[in-house]
Amino acid sequence: MEQNTATKPIRCKAAVSKVAGQPLEMEEVEVAPPRAHEVGIRILCTSLCHTDVTFWRMKDFPGQHPIILGHEAAGVVESVGEHVHEVAVGDTVVPVFSAQCGDCPDCLSDRSNICSGLPAGPGMPRDGTTRFSFAATGEPIHNFIGVSSFTEYTVVDVSNVVRIGPGVPPEKACLLSCGVSTGVGAAWKVAAVEPGSSVAVFGLGVVGLAVTFDDDTSESHAPANNVMSGSSCRLECWPDVLVVAQGCRMRGAKQIIGVDLNPEKRDIGKRLGITDFINPNDTGEKAVSEVVKEMTGGGADYCFECIGSTSAMAEAFQSSRKGWGKTIVLGVSSGGAPMSIPPHDILWGRSVVGSLFGGLKPKTDIPILAQKYLDEELELDEFVTHEMGFHDINAAFELLTQGKCLRCILWMDGARENGSVGVENGRACKAKA
Repeated sequence: MEQNTATKPIRCKAAVSKVAGQPLEMEEVEVAPPRAHEVGIRILCTSLCHTDVTFWRMKDFPGQHPIILGHEAAGVVESVGEHVHEVAVGDTVVPVFSAQCGDCPDCLSDRSNICSGLPAGPGMPRDGTTRFSFAATGEPIHNFIGVSSFTEYTVVDVSNVVRIGPGVPPEKACLLSCGVSTGVGAAWKVAAVEPGSSVAVFGLGVVGLAVTFDDDTSESHAPANNVMSGSSCRLECWPDVLVVAQGCRMRGAKQIIGVDLNPEKRDIGKRLGITDFINPNDTGEKAVSEVVKEMTGGGADYCFECIGSTSAMAEAFQSSRKGWGKTIVLGVSSGGAPMSIPPHDILWGRSVVGSLFGGLKPKTDIPILAQKYLDEELELDEFVTHEMGFHDINAAFELLTQGKCLRCILWMDGARENGSVGVENGRACKAKA
């Protein structure tokens, strides 16, 4: 489709979510040309993240339908609007849900990565409108967190675009636009894990909870030693656990404890940095925090909660060391229940901090991670367990919601065959051996 202009709309295929929780439908859509400060991108490949699944299931706001979901992707700049200077037609880029305008107080400060100049919200960040519509009817289609990558073409604000240098294959660059950056950044930027330190990473829940989004109120009935059995977690949060572990290893942590109910995750966790493994089902009458304290000699220096369970957040906090223990919360609770921490425990020097996109400033830090991948300091290959064609997107959703994959790469038609792809890895539509 040779349309390289910022003045004419493009018609292409997109996977549209029309009804909450129902299969996506392939539709011909019209993508409006980029306006000022916007970039038109031809998507090469995209991947699924649990955030996509969460919003796909939502019937009420902030869930919106019809919508084009997707926010992990890699592509090529097709066109640019006025006042766009940092990328040009032909550049390989990744769109990112987290903006970096470069001018607001937050972007200018080292203390924050949350852009206040272009805060996240429905529609495009500068005017709240969408660039998508059904080609047949003209009905608008909602934009998703400033990206919308489940489409052959998209339009993204330049503040949400990061240029990727040569050498990084699209299917690896794709992972840097959300999941991997979030986990590694949490260890690097938010926790600032120190060499020789001890870490506990709280992972996912039982296999049977892979597709549940229950409120945390159900956790009051869970056994004390199984802090994850009644949580709102789901298996697709595991990639965050693995990348956090890898980030801690890269920072020089000496002991990295993975806490998980699924013993099958032990081996891949060990390959990515986990040194010890705790299954809450195997701790008897002891709480997980007691076991962590015994293993670390008083508590972990850093604890990461990647589930979205408020009881796991509290248990992670209790697993941290008095005096300086820091708990970093990456998971988002779907039920909105408050986290309970006794004020007395805060007085002993422990702290809790949240982490959005791993504290990374996308334009500054994603290129650094890309270079670490090229220098073989950052592992990305382990996370790509499946690759499929874009038309198989509903099968990819099933794999993710059933906990059968870490990341599934979806290739646009022809993207692998026309020379746009850096490597051919032979894993199309197959689980990694």
